[in-house]
This record gives sequence, C-alpha cells and structure tokens, in this order.
Amino acid sequence: MKNLKSIALALVVVLSTISVTAQTKKVNTSASTINWVGKKVTGAHEGTINLKDGTLVFKGKKLVGGTFVVDMTSMIVTDLKAGQGKEKLEGHLKANDFFGSDKFATATLVFKKLVTKAPNVYTVTGDLTIKGITKPVTFDLATTTTSATANVKIDRTKYDIKYGSGSFFDSLGDKAINDDFDLAIALKF
Repeated sequence: MKNLKSIALALVVVLSTISVTAQTKKVNTSASTINWVGKKVTGAHEGTINLKDGTLVFKGKKLVGGTFVVDMTSMIVTDLKAGQGKEKLEGHLKANDFFGSDKFATATLVFKKLVTKAPNVYTVTGDLTIKGITKPVTFDLATTTTSATANVKIDRTKYDIKYGSGSFFDSLGDKAINDDFDLAIALKF
C-alpha cells in the first residue's frame, strides 16, 4: 500500500511538471503578416512590414510570454503604385522624421503582462521599442494552436515621430497626419 501511494505521488509530480513546462513556439515569419494603416485629414495610406523574428511562450494552453523583432527597413506602401508617389512615401517613412530605419533597423515588442480576457484571448501589455524609445502598449491577442491575431493602435508621437502631427504643430490644416497608426497582425507558427 505504501509503495502504491509513493508511485501515485511520483506520477502526480511528473505529470504536473510536464503540464507546467513552458513551450516556446517560433513564429513562421514568412507566413505571418503585419499590415499598417496611417490616416491623415485627407485620407490614409496603408502597407506592410515584415516580422524578422518572433516567439510566443505557452504553459500548457495558456499564453505566458512573447518577444518580437520587426524589420523596419522592410516597410512597403501598398495603396500607391510605382511612379505615383509610392517610392517617395516609402523613403519618407524610412527617413529620420518618421521611423529612421537607417539608424533604427528594427523595432521590438516584449510581452510584460498577460491577462486572460476570454478563452484563448489575452489582454497583452508589452514594452514596444521604436527608434530606441521604449513605451508600454496594450492590445488584445487571440490565439489558436497554430496562429495568433491582434489589432494594435500605436501613438507615434510617443516615439518622437512628430512629423505632421496636429498635437505639435499649428496651422497644418488638411496636411495634418493622425498621431495613431494601426497594425493588423496575423501570426503563424
């Protein structure tokens, strides 16, 4: 009887250790997408940017962490055609008055706090670093066994991207650009 209890206790310890062990899932960067939209008084522009690296960490089925690196040099404008302003806007977005991708080739996001909002849906607070400036950002992330999606709103002025911001410059009129830009993120792993 004592041996049976010892075996049962050992089995419980082994099974609980297995279920608590973290599993890191590497994001498939070529199958994942990040679409961006920046709005201004007279319209909007949209495009894509590539994920350079990323992982999500799970304990059992629960998301407990994540780290991502975005290639800021990969920013593409998709709403304009070549020769019709596409190259000019892409160059401007990569210039110092926007993302300064020559000096700051990557942006990073590190999850700091996760709160379960619903089954497989988490409210994530993470440290987002753009242009060497780190600020907290909060968004909802939905997960499945092979993917994750999120819509993230970022205030660019927190990262010293003030070009065309009505919050910092007067008399911009219809040239004002919204402080916030939106990211639609679809991750595959």
